[in-house]
Amino acid sequence: MTQNPINLSSQGPPSTLLPEIDPAIRHELIQASLAPESDRRTAVAEVVARHPRCIDAWVALGDLGRDVIERYACYRVAYHRGLDSLRQNGWRGSGYVRWSHEPNRGFLRALHHLGRLAETIGELDEAERCRLFVLQLEPNGVPVEA
Repeated sequence: MTQNPINLSSQGPPSTLLPEIDPAIRHELIQASLAPESDRRTAVAEVVARHPRCIDAWVALGDLGRDVIERYACYRVAYHRGLDSLRQNGWRGSGYVRWSHEPNRGFLRALHHLGRLAETIGELDEAERCRLFVLQLEPNGVPVEA
């Protein structure tokens, strides 16, 4: 796996760039998301099973979760897979992970939704940690439509 360089600039902390999703996996995920609604969750789960390190696949499965706890669990896995990938790509616990870099979006969405669902289940300290972490990584936050 190729590691992306950390972007050092005079514009503030360095930014870490996650690598592009493999085109073949992206294709599988798109195909699964186009499955009939009754089969879509199963199709996405099969992509996750074949590619368990794919952050975007876990996020997609979270989006299709059958209940709050299932969605929370999928977003938590996506978040941890994202942390692993960030570290593999030079992130050392500080610096930006910008929304403008499309491959970073899966991780940021996972963190955002994890915080939202933590609040839903009453885990308010976790919800606040996630909210602050998103803003540390991407000061503009995650767009509402995400």
